[in-house]
Amino acid sequence: MEWILNLLLNVFIAAAILAAAIWASGFISKKLREFGEDHEELDETLFGFLASFVRYAILIFAGIFVLARFGVQTASLVALVGAAGLAIGLALQGTLSNLAAGVMLLGFRPFKVGDYVETAGQSGTVESINLFTVELVTTDNVQVTVPNGDIWSSSIKNYSFYDTRRIDLVFGVSYDTDLKKAETTLRNVIKKDERTLEEPEAWVKVTNLGDSSVDFTIRVWCDSADYFNFKCDLTRAVKEAFDKAKIEIPYPTAVQIQMRP
Repeated sequence: MEWILNLLLNVFIAAAILAAAIWASGFISKKLREFGEDHEELDETLFGFLASFVRYAILIFAGIFVLARFGVQTASLVALVGAAGLAIGLALQGTLSNLAAGVMLLGFRPFKVGDYVETAGQSGTVESINLFTVELVTTDNVQVTVPNGDIWSSSIKNYSFYDTRRIDLVFGVSYDTDLKKAETTLRNVIKKDERTLEEPEAWVKVTNLGDSSVDFTIRVWCDSADYFNFKCDLTRAVKEAFDKAKIEIPYPTAVQIQMRP
């Protein structure tokens, strides 16, 4: 009778532990997800991963307590689970490295969805950030899936991180050109476009005396969203302004010499 009472008591305690663990794991997991959703500056994917991790960790510890309640030697069980985990870890070394890199990317946030980045030999707009991979969309609308491990082990260029960017362009004029006139023409083209930012001030200087041209370098600041279109439009506007001002843009010429016997 005493053995039966002890068994019933253990069953009752085990059921209470499991019930409490299921409730606590669900409650904490839900609160973590809600916390991530309520704070827009935080990444929901990271908190979803943390919520799942905490939930299963609580259930595993609860299972160990239940087994210990029935006299099972949990030390050997923990050692067995550890050995199995080590074997699985070695077998999935690459996958686990991607998982670890995914947690680091979600934690440190070197980029976010919608940013244009260049990393691991690929470039494109970030479509999604997962625990194992990052999906990019190239400018010609091709999906590229990059493992997180490759991204974390390489440099990351985030072209969308700052609100403004600088455009650097080089224009060559002939040696016969009035340099003051060329500089004034360039500055007028820059000022005429509304996308040019007043601060920092545009920079226009002669930077090189080439074989057939005097090279002007211009540096103009604009909003990051205008960068590509502004750069193309500015290049065309300078060419048209030079044509109107009769400023020659030299180009390489080849001289053919015919040898006659």
